Amino acid sequence: FIGAVIQLIVAKRGRQKNLSYIDERALISFEAPLANLLTDFYELTMSKGYLDNDMADTVAYFDLFFRQVPQEGGFAIMAGVEQMIEYLRDLTFTEEDLAYLASHDVFDDRFIEFLRQFKFTCDVWAIPEGTPIFPNEPIVKVRGPIIQAQMIETMLLVTINHQSLIATKTARIVRAAKGRPVLEFGSRRAQGYDAAVLGARAAYIAGAAGTSCTLCGEHFNIPVLGTMAHSWIQAFPDEFSAFAAYARSFPSDTVLLVDTYNTLHSGVPNAIRTAREVLEPMGHRLHGIRIDSGDLAYLTVKAREMLDQAGLTDCKITVSNALDEYIIRDLIVQCAAVDSFGVGERLITSRAEPVFGGVYKLAAIEDQGQVVPRMKFSENATKITNPGNKSVWRFYDKSSGKAIADVIGLAEETISEDEPYEIFDPLHTWKRKTLTNFTVRSLLEPVFIAGELAYPHHSIEEIRKECAHELDRLWESLKRFENPQSYYVDLSQKLWDTRNQLLIQAEASS
Repeated sequence: FIGAVIQLIVAKRGRQKNLSYIDERALISFEAPLANLLTDFYELTMSKGYLDNDMADTVAYFDLFFRQVPQEGGFAIMAGVEQMIEYLRDLTFTEEDLAYLASHDVFDDRFIEFLRQFKFTCDVWAIPEGTPIFPNEPIVKVRGPIIQAQMIETMLLVTINHQSLIATKTARIVRAAKGRPVLEFGSRRAQGYDAAVLGARAAYIAGAAGTSCTLCGEHFNIPVLGTMAHSWIQAFPDEFSAFAAYARSFPSDTVLLVDTYNTLHSGVPNAIRTAREVLEPMGHRLHGIRIDSGDLAYLTVKAREMLDQAGLTDCKITVSNALDEYIIRDLIVQCAAVDSFGVGERLITSRAEPVFGGVYKLAAIEDQGQVVPRMKFSENATKITNPGNKSVWRFYDKSSGKAIADVIGLAEETISEDEPYEIFDPLHTWKRKTLTNFTVRSLLEPVFIAGELAYPHHSIEEIRKECAHELDRLWESLKRFENPQSYYVDLSQKLWDTRNQLLIQAEASS
């Protein structure tokens, strides 16, 4: 969210470093050498503390997970893995970074020298981008020296939280549109430069048809779209002159904004006149009109009647103006004559609930080669964490292909598709179900092994296609906006036993 601010600082300092790990992959590459200091200060003070206490090489396991789906929805969508890769691959500290940190009395020469020699050597696993995800399951897992695993917390959270939030919101909006294209129009209302570009990327993954953000189109090869603003029309002596001038400049893709003065009495009639007097003599058709204000349901119906009567049955109608999934749903219920939706501020900011809420918690440490589970206890039951080195499996019904449940278990466990598997509610343990006739998928995939990239590159189109495929594998009842069906995210018996034992021990020692 501060990427371009960093660029300005970089330009002043005259030093630049490209964070794109393979340029030809068209990944976002804001020149951001200060990204290594995009961390909460206490990550650095804790790191120094680990070094002071001879714990720097202690192997730790951290889980990144979230506790609640935004807007009480049935699922979220994973996004941001490619940008996480960029950050981790290039994580180093410049001399200027070190000089800044050394100016703080809390950091001594030993710690500064450690940062000077820093090399990322952790193992990282992640659920692939575009995959539906659910509360409490690890969506990123990090194993490695605790001083390294601790230091990356903030950047991982800001990266995964933001894009997962926008992807999740977009999936709701796209679903409400019922097959009509949704265009991302939010750059000018995004909360920062990075948010505009990476938010548009996340929106495209989740099903948006394109974006108005030119920079996002350049970096990610996403379709870019745009027509005109009201200022274009106001700049000409009259509305028809503005329409005619635009049509002459863009005859093969003319979309006219018709609500500057009066949609039905001026805008649509002038659009029809432009089609007849300017475009048709040039051998072109009017591609579309856009309405950005007023009673969109009423105006689109009337505009459609006028266009059809003029023989412009192929002219498309796009609407915009602070849309979200609920307004879009209402427009469709009211039989609005809409072919596509331009959605801006309420998508790019996820205005209804603008925080994803992912957290990053210690789950285990290694002691003489043994994994020792660690657990956060709390009087608030929802904040008690799941301990240990874990894996996540998704079960699919063989007959329908639909997702049945996710199970969080210990990494040492295996699940056979040839044997029945019992799942149970981790809070109400008497609620049990035996699964048969299923396929199972391990969701966490290796991204880094000992600091070396192990994750195959996926194009934005591949990610988008996989997202659509996995969303199709969710039951419709899970996709409702209000009171969606709860999806099972259960613990394996071994993990539940480990967790319960730690709870009992904590209670006994309190």
